[in-house]
Amino acid sequence: MSLPTLILTCGEPAGIGPDLALMQARKPLSNARLVVAGNKALLAARAAQLGIDISLRDFSDTAAPAAAGELLVLDHGLAAEAVPGQLNPANAGHVLSLLDTAIDGCLSGRFAAMITAPLHKGVINDAGIPFTGHTEYLADKTAAQPVMMLAAGSFRVALATTHLPLKDVPAAITTERLERVLRVLHHDLITKFAIPDPHILVSGLNPHAGESGHMGREECDIIDPLLERLRSEGFRLSGALPADTLFTPRHLDTADAVLAMFHDQGLPVLKYAGFGQAVNVTLGLPLTRTSVDHGTALDLAGSGQIDAGSLNAAIAMAARMGGVAPAH
Repeated sequence: MSLPTLILTCGEPAGIGPDLALMQARKPLSNARLVVAGNKALLAARAAQLGIDISLRDFSDTAAPAAAGELLVLDHGLAAEAVPGQLNPANAGHVLSLLDTAIDGCLSGRFAAMITAPLHKGVINDAGIPFTGHTEYLADKTAAQPVMMLAAGSFRVALATTHLPLKDVPAAITTERLERVLRVLHHDLITKFAIPDPHILVSGLNPHAGESGHMGREECDIIDPLLERLRSEGFRLSGALPADTLFTPRHLDTADAVLAMFHDQGLPVLKYAGFGQAVNVTLGLPLTRTSVDHGTALDLAGSGQIDAGSLNAAIAMAARMGGVAPAH
């Protein structure tokens, strides 16, 4: 029986994505095929720079899984030479083509799940392509309304809003948005994480969760009424809780996930707790996608001084969520 296939996109070619991909040749998967979407010549050059002895094999649907010291590569052309640490807007299209290949392959069933190495949002925008992040790009490509969640072991933090300027967050905290996010989070905790009756902590937006309306009305007018309505449907929800005390053992010890209202309310705590081992998971999609918890680390590209812990965790989680049988 053929093994399911996971696809890893290399991300920004001037960053550490190619380095991370090459490191996967050290411990090939036994329960799935891993294929790397990237530029084969770049991977060969980066391997030589890092002193990694590796065989890069062209991927086909009938290819045997990679052995130790091998990588299966789905080759994509570069528009310009990729120099470690030096961003080039000419290669923005290359980065997006890697994503398109992974998305299309997952939707068609060719791949069981996709894992993404980091990309650089700024250089894609410098190329004249409006881009706010992987999550939003996946939303556009799949006509879905996904939810961004980071996980470090059993500590999970989902976001009501993602890559918005802080000044735009209050207007985005609507009953409709929060209900959609909570329903996706609740559903995927049950179906993808095998938690039959998830307990979700919901933060307030304002300091002290608004102090009964004295420091903001979002909790009184939007968040609390919605939570009460969803509780009547059987959801186990606690909140709206002040964010400065929510992330304490008294609350977290009984929780399966936290819903934070904005990016820098929840993710600094999650990354402090599990940086280097955390996984970025996109919920609510018609495919499985995980990613690393860090950026392109341009200053470390080609240095050999990187840690693949987050990528290893992302691959393992993608395999589980994609229905890949555990390795024996």
